[in-house]
Amino acid sequence: MSAAEDRRILLVDDEAGIRRVLSLTLADAGWEVLCAENGEEALALFREHRPPIVLTDIKMPEMDGIELLRAIKAESPETEVIMFTGHGDMDLAIQSLKHEATDFVTKPIHDEVLEIALKRARERIALRRQLREYTENLERLVEEKARRLIEAERLAAVGRTAAELAHTIKNLANALGGSLYVIGQGIEREEKETLRAGWGMVQRNVERIKALALDLLQFGRYAVVQPAPADPNLPAEEAARLVAGRLEGEGIAFNLDTAASAPAVPIDAEALQRALVNLLVNAAESFRELPEGDRRARRVALRVRPLPEGGVVYEVEDNGCGMEEEVRSRLFQGFFTTKGTAGSGIGLMLTRRVVEGHGGTIAVESRPGVGTRVRLLLPAAAEGAR
Repeated sequence: MSAAEDRRILLVDDEAGIRRVLSLTLADAGWEVLCAENGEEALALFREHRPPIVLTDIKMPEMDGIELLRAIKAESPETEVIMFTGHGDMDLAIQSLKHEATDFVTKPIHDEVLEIALKRARERIALRRQLREYTENLERLVEEKARRLIEAERLAAVGRTAAELAHTIKNLANALGGSLYVIGQGIEREEKETLRAGWGMVQRNVERIKALALDLLQFGRYAVVQPAPADPNLPAEEAARLVAGRLEGEGIAFNLDTAASAPAVPIDAEALQRALVNLLVNAAESFRELPEGDRRARRVALRVRPLPEGGVVYEVEDNGCGMEEEVRSRLFQGFFTTKGTAGSGIGLMLTRRVVEGHGGTIAVESRPGVGTRVRLLLPAAAEGAR
């Protein structure tokens, strides 16, 4: 509102003499005065000019002051309305206050009393404006603080991820350095066997780098989980198809136990398939940590169980080397791996992200030398999906 509009006032009275005297008084006090002789005319002027303050007589023909007050407040609750009333109209004056009139002034109108009422109206306008500005500033401040906090959290997350990834890459670089050292020794000594050994190490480390790159691509690909109603057996069946050959080739007995009758549940089947493949591969690799001479029959199982209240549980179990508590607690942390330079830890990060994207949880039970069981519990409604 401009300064001129702030000093604009609407005067409503059906008596021409009162309008003339009051308009002169108000004009001398610095007000821009709009005059109306009845409620209908006043309402039209109000809608055209939107003055912040209205002075109106209570008793007027056709539309009286109470009706005008109610109409103005319905359109502009913040407009301050001061009522003029005679000594015998106190009931009407009190009624006007119930309809949120700012004040009432009895006739005959004294300049000092009117000035006090106008001052009170202007103070209410100023207070409301200050409150609005304060609220807007507070909202901006909260928004700015929230934005900075989010940015800080994102930068911290990026920093942690970059540091963890740098550590993984450093391990791979060290392994490559060792490979090149062996090759250098073979060249220097002209030993073909040493050269072959070094070259084999280089090939294996290049494969690890390729696997890291592929894991990073998969991690980005499944950054957003998109659940849709699907048969919960499908991700398990596809994961089993992808890893069964590898397990068989390593002498590991594999058992897939799907649900006989499973209703559709909201899942991202492709993302879950990738998560289950990661768990099955980890289960297979757990046997590599067994001591030489261990003759146990190696087994890996994948089970699918629908929950009575809806949702589904996927369970991957092996009888491999198992894990200590310290390792188990860090299993799904960023870039953590139990495979030395052979692993990146990204696969288990992906698994955690997929499960959290479904609003689910991961439970791990493991005993060193006995084996590990990982349970992915996904609720019926993917409330945490993102």
